[in-house]
Amino acid sequence: MMGLTGAWKEALAGEFKKPYYKELYLKVGEEYSKYQVFPEKDDVLNAYRMTPLENVKVVILGQDPYHNIGQAHGLSFSVKKGVDIPPSLRNIYQELEADLGCRTPNHGCLEQWAKEGVLLLNTVLTVRAHEANSHQGLGWEQLTDATIKVLNEVDRPLVFILWGAPAKRKMAMLNNPKHLVLTAPHPSPLSAYRGFFGSKPFSKTNEYLMANQVSPINWCLE
Repeated sequence: MMGLTGAWKEALAGEFKKPYYKELYLKVGEEYSKYQVFPEKDDVLNAYRMTPLENVKVVILGQDPYHNIGQAHGLSFSVKKGVDIPPSLRNIYQELEADLGCRTPNHGCLEQWAKEGVLLLNTVLTVRAHEANSHQGLGWEQLTDATIKVLNEVDRPLVFILWGAPAKRKMAMLNNPKHLVLTAPHPSPLSAYRGFFGSKPFSKTNEYLMANQVSPINWCLE
């Protein structure tokens, strides 16, 4: 399950030697053996696998994986093709259409974004079936905080998109003047109307990248 490679493995190598990580590894293994846990073991690290460190241009931070059957596959806000598009993602698509004119796709799979350089990272990487936030406090937060610190130190312009209060709490870790941090309310139906709609994160991201001679993200999904 824990098979990071390349620059991510090198950047986070120190974490794997720490006591919390050994405990996390054992606890998560036990959870998978006793309960139904999402995503599938082989998908837990998909955010890192699909967006190598050297390719990251944008970070969209989520909280923990979707907890219903067949949804989570290791990318924040994304679901596998053939699965109903969750309400938060529908609102993301609505803002994407208003912001850039992208037509709403008939699926919720964001792998195309990941391959474009958008790191779709949850702060917690696993969850028990039908129990939201059930793996908070197991130790994932320490690993993903270490990931955010690595990204903060990257010496090229990155854009961090933080939606909702838990994501915004990571702002304290982001102090590199080369990076742009965009914040807005969470896109969930409970809060999207409090300022998520109209926040234009996609155009603002591309404007910043292009102003810094970085090729923009093609946000329009096939």
